[in-house]
Amino acid sequence: MVILVLNCGSSSIKYQVIDMTDSSSKLLAKGLVERIGLAEGILTHKPVGKEPFELHQPIPDHTTGIRLVLDALTDARHGVIASLDEVKAVGHRVAHGGEFFPASCIVTEEVKEKIRSLFEIAPLHNPANLEGVLSIEKVLPGVPQVTVFDASFHQTIPATNYMYALPHAYYDKYRVRKYGFHGTSHKYVARVGAELAGLDLNHSKIITCHIGNGGSVTAVLNGKSFDTSMGFSPLDGLVMGTRCGQVDASAITFIGEKEGMTYAELNTMMNKQSGVQGLTDISSDMRDIDHAYDEGNERAILARDMYYNRVKKFVGEYAAEMGGVDLIIFTGGVGENSADLRAWVCSGLEFMGVKFDAEANKGARGVNKILSTPDSKVKVATIATNEELVIATDTYNLVK
Repeated sequence: MVILVLNCGSSSIKYQVIDMTDSSSKLLAKGLVERIGLAEGILTHKPVGKEPFELHQPIPDHTTGIRLVLDALTDARHGVIASLDEVKAVGHRVAHGGEFFPASCIVTEEVKEKIRSLFEIAPLHNPANLEGVLSIEKVLPGVPQVTVFDASFHQTIPATNYMYALPHAYYDKYRVRKYGFHGTSHKYVARVGAELAGLDLNHSKIITCHIGNGGSVTAVLNGKSFDTSMGFSPLDGLVMGTRCGQVDASAITFIGEKEGMTYAELNTMMNKQSGVQGLTDISSDMRDIDHAYDEGNERAILARDMYYNRVKKFVGEYAAEMGGVDLIIFTGGVGENSADLRAWVCSGLEFMGVKFDAEANKGARGVNKILSTPDSKVKVATIATNEELVIATDTYNLVK
């Protein structure tokens, strides 16, 4: 069964085309649409057995990006299928499922409405995720679609970690609690990282750092999510591309009162105008921040240092919470490709038992690799995440 997997992020679309059977999976093509909404977008299409193809042009929204992906898949030179009729199912990553979706499910009108009802607490992702579903309905009518939810992996978090110290009535009435996100990625890299490090996943303490335009850190205790940095929405936790992450709520109410801002305007400010974009007024893309950092831009230096340091703080917090750590994993667009980030986070962690291998770190980009010395008590690794394979597997099992 040929399955198209769409993983729409806040400024990107990762995709794979996978031929699934009961016992195997065969990757036909994969690619990335990035810098959505910026001056120049990029489509990188990598068909198996053919030359890769790259396209540079403005990509204003996710719908445009998805259409470019479908064109690439059926292109005479670098396509991998003769026509879109070969696609028998489409699997989607969806950021927020609230308490509606404890597991993946077939798309129905009810499912779409529930995803839409969560827009206000996942404003960067759920609209993009649903746009993917609606776009596929237009170009592949009648093809079954499956949604796989980020929060499912985090349903094992204990109440002591997912509840907020707010009046309990708000949980009873509105289910205000921590949900967590990037669950498919954290689940995948914890399993693959444990295998790489020679650990028993079911008897381990692992910290997974999924770092990109959006990012989160998760404490994985004995193979299950125990705590995670994102919360009620993807806003909480780390400094991100356009999200502020952790902030004193009183600072937000203070700004809102002084500026006469509505709740909607405050929400937009925190989700779309903050993070490294808000700190620098340069970009939400860390590659642009890195360039400005190297040129000595003071705001870029501050923003990148804050971005890196917040990751380290959560690593320390979760090591304390689990009573130690066996393995620290870096993944995601920045986590897999930025040697500077990994070195910053791991520096000074010798007291925890981390012996970081600076030489091994230098050449590690998008690979599965141990980045600690052989005698390090705590292992460090970079793992190339494959959320798409998790999504394809769930899609196949539900549709077949």
